[in-house]
Amino acid sequence: MLRTHAVRVASEAAQLVADAREAALSDISTKSSATDVVTSGDRAVERLIRERLDEMWPGVPVIGEEEGGQAPEHGLSWVVDPIDGTVNYLYGYPCYAVSVAAQVDGVSVAGAVADPVGDRMWTASRGDGARLNGRPLSVSSATRLELTLVATGFAYAAERRVRQAALWAALLPRVRDLRRPGASSLDLCAVAAGWVDAYVEHGLHRWDWAAGALIAEEAGAVVRLPSTANEDGLGADAVFVATPGIADALRAALLDSGAGKV
Repeated sequence: MLRTHAVRVASEAAQLVADAREAALSDISTKSSATDVVTSGDRAVERLIRERLDEMWPGVPVIGEEEGGQAPEHGLSWVVDPIDGTVNYLYGYPCYAVSVAAQVDGVSVAGAVADPVGDRMWTASRGDGARLNGRPLSVSSATRLELTLVATGFAYAAERRVRQAALWAALLPRVRDLRRPGASSLDLCAVAAGWVDAYVEHGLHRWDWAAGALIAEEAGAVVRLPSTANEDGLGADAVFVATPGIADALRAALLDSGAGKV
C-alpha cells in the first residue's frame, strides 16, 4: 500500500512539474547560496504532495525540501523532494525528478522516483525488489575498479566544492570515468538499473536519498547512508552506493583519495 501511494503521489506531482515549468521560470529565488535555486514550481509541487499525502495518511509527518519538517525517530513518516535537480529544471536540462519515500523509524520502506522527461517511474518496497516501469531491476556485475563508472555530485558551497574536486581528481585515474547528472535520486536509480556501477556524494539531505537509496538497495546495491553512519572513514554525511563486486575496492580507493576530509 505504501508503495502504491508513493507512486500515485509522485505521478501526479511529476505531471505538475512538467506543466508548471514555464511559469516557474518567472519566479526564482535562492536558498543557501546564489547557485542554490528554488522555483515556484518546487513550492507548488511540494504543496500538492503534502495535500495528497494528508488525504491518504492524515496526521503522518511529512519532511520536504522546501517546507522542512522533523524526521521522527519512531513511526511512519513521508520524505519528499518535489523537484530533485532544480538547476537542471531551470536550464531545461532533462534530468530532474520527483522523489517520494515512506520511512518507518527513519528507515525507508517504500519509495517512488518519477522522471517526467523520460516518462520513467522507479519504485521499490523493502523486501520486494525494485522496478522501472514495472520491470525488475538489478545492479551491474562490475568487479574491476578500473572499469567502474561512478556518479557523483557537488555541494553548493564553493569551499566544499574545492575539497570534492580534489577527491575526484585523485580518484579519476583509478576508475573508468565519472558522471555528474545533477539529480541524486536519478543517480541512485541509475545504480539500480546498472547504468552506472556506483554513486558517492557528501552533504546530501534525507529527501535526496530516501527513495532512491531504497531502490538501489532493493536492486542489490551495497548502501551506506548518513542515517546509518559508521566509523568507515568516508565522512558522517557520505552516501555510498555501489554494486557488490566493486564496493570494497571503491571504498578503499575513496579513503586513499581523501574522502574523509570532504
